[in-house]
Amino acid sequence: MLTEQEETFLKYWQENRLTEQKSFKQYLKGLSRGLAISVAILVLLATGWYKRANMEANSKLSFTVFTIALIGIAIFMAWLYHNYRWETNEQQYLELMAKKKRLSNKPDLEEDILN
Repeated sequence: MLTEQEETFLKYWQENRLTEQKSFKQYLKGLSRGLAISVAILVLLATGWYKRANMEANSKLSFTVFTIALIGIAIFMAWLYHNYRWETNEQQYLELMAKKKRLSNKPDLEEDILN
C-alpha cells in the first residue's frame, strides 16, 4: 500500500514530468547555486586567503578569462542541478510505480511506466 504522499507524488509526476524536464525554474535554482560558488571564489581571492594563488592570479590571469570561467561554472551548475533534480524525481516515480505494480499484481501498470 502506498502512502498518501507517495500517491500524490505519483499523480503530480505523471501529469508534469515532461513540463518539468523543460522547466526554466529549475535552471534558475541551479544558476543561483552556481553564482554562489563563483562569489565564494571571488571572496577567497579578494581576501588573500591563499597568498600564492593570489600571486599567480594577479600575474597570469586575464580578467576576461576569469569572468568567463565564473560564468561557465554558474551555467554548468544550473544545467547539472536541473538534470539531477529531474532524474531524482524520475527515479522515485519509477520505483513507486514498480512498488505499486508489485503490491497490486496488475500487469497493465507496465504500460503506464513506459508512457
